[in-house]
Amino acid sequence: MVAPAKNTNLRIADVVMPLLTRRSLLAGAAAAMAAPSLALAQKSYDVDIVVIGAGVAGIAAARRILAAKRNVVLLEAADRVGGRCITDIQTFGVPIDRGAHWLYSPSSNPLARFAGPAGLDLYHAPPGQKIRIGQRYAREGELEDFLANLVRARRGIADAGRGRGDVSCGKALPKVLGDWRDTIEFVLGPFTCSKDLADVSATDFSRMAPRNSASFCRQGLGTLVARLADQLPVRLSTPVTRIETWRRGRVTVETPKGNIVARAAIVTASTSVLAEGKINFDPNLPRRYTDALDHLRLGSYDRVALEMTGTPFGPQSDDLIFQKSDSIRTAGVLANVSGNQICMVDIAGKFGRELAAQGERAMADFVVEWLTGLYGADLRQSVKRAYATRWNEEPFVLGAISAASPGGQFARSVLMDPIRNRIWFAGEAVDETRWGTVGGAWQSGERAAEAAMRQLGFIAAPREPAVAPRRRRRQPRRQPSRQTQPSFWPFRN
Repeated sequence: MVAPAKNTNLRIADVVMPLLTRRSLLAGAAAAMAAPSLALAQKSYDVDIVVIGAGVAGIAAARRILAAKRNVVLLEAADRVGGRCITDIQTFGVPIDRGAHWLYSPSSNPLARFAGPAGLDLYHAPPGQKIRIGQRYAREGELEDFLANLVRARRGIADAGRGRGDVSCGKALPKVLGDWRDTIEFVLGPFTCSKDLADVSATDFSRMAPRNSASFCRQGLGTLVARLADQLPVRLSTPVTRIETWRRGRVTVETPKGNIVARAAIVTASTSVLAEGKINFDPNLPRRYTDALDHLRLGSYDRVALEMTGTPFGPQSDDLIFQKSDSIRTAGVLANVSGNQICMVDIAGKFGRELAAQGERAMADFVVEWLTGLYGADLRQSVKRAYATRWNEEPFVLGAISAASPGGQFARSVLMDPIRNRIWFAGEAVDETRWGTVGGAWQSGERAAEAAMRQLGFIAAPREPAVAPRRRRRQPRRQPSRQTQPSFWPFRN
């Protein structure tokens, strides 16, 4: 007996419908799983790269990342940008650089090209310096003697820097410097490095790029740096407390205002801030990084600015003046800054640190007394107002320049290596030849940004230059001997 067609249709439906339902369920489940994964991929990173510190290096890094059309945020602990490069126009009504002022090697300095488009005026610093001996200036022969001994001192440090073991610059100084020794120690040590030569690595010092020429910005170097931060995504008053890199491929940066998740981080905080553990790394920094930071702690360098009446230093603008000294209680003077009646007196090194710890009043009193000894009692009456910096007390800086301590010649190259290919360091300390300069800080920021973006695949790695095949030198054709070589000899196998 033949089964009714109705039952046959039911059997077909019983077979087909479950298959269709199972496929639909699988497809729906796949779509449901894919949607959250896609959303997670889109929302797992707040930015591509987070830059910590809006000083010169941080600004350079952020600008380079934005130029590559990637997302970046710039976190700054202070309530302003610039780091150790800041111009004060409130105190005296004219621009005074509280920090970096000299723009070295302007022909190759990356910041120099920005001044014109920013509407700022760069001009060449007058060459050379004057030496005050007692209450007079050094005569021509005396100045030549000073410069000759300065060359000897530099040569002695350079020779020591090429040796197998690292020593201090103080030990490397030749013994023939005579009564110029204290002056030379100040010029090469505190004034150049913010540390006494006994605390500076000869190898690190000898790698320093020449600083034979410089420019000044009439509106202030800090003004130029601040202009370069315009239009950048900066978050001020946002100190970073912790950087976590446990999860693969991501960096979590913690701040009191919330966390930021990025693919990579560029850290431009000062070496002293990092060495003091102001930012906690999780996991902890490897030992070689902490050793490097300890060797690169910042020295002390402060500035006392005096508003003067008249021209007690003479009419010359931007006159650099040193004292022929017989002790560490000395300073450097930049008189009539940018043609204004402002004198900047720089005190640095161990003596400068001890003096700054006593407060601004003690610093101003020393400077006025010291200048009176050089220019006579009348100078005291020419001082209208005084202002002093205290960089060692700035909580987000803690010092001045990162001259390496003896035995620390390795430190800068260590900081150039990324951590887990997710954290890069940058700043004036992370440059082996231009350390202590805004040009070095800028280059290190750009270098770190490019390295991070190459690692993340945002920009292509630079191609190795093609090496042209070496041309074989055509050898003169040998004339075969009639007795031993056949006429077809050049084509023999």
